[in-house]
Amino acid sequence: MTVSLWTLARGESGAIDHFDECLPEAYRLRLLELGFHPGESVRCVQAPALGAPRVYQVANVTFSLDDDIAGCVHVVQVHDD
Repeated sequence: MTVSLWTLARGESGAIDHFDECLPEAYRLRLLELGFHPGESVRCVQAPALGAPRVYQVANVTFSLDDDIAGCVHVVQVHDD
């Protein structure tokens, strides 16, 4: 089961599964250019309150995404046991 990237709390990780149809093609292509590839590990670094953009780490790079974009990226959540 997948969840949207936006639902990851600070410190949680997931593997990118797919992009939702709601994501415009231009954004989809840009995310791919930035390293958001299916199977790639992504971690939520910061999740500020009140809907502010969240910060995610992919490889050794951090990006800030708002809910309109992160909500269209689906991940398989990884649970650190």
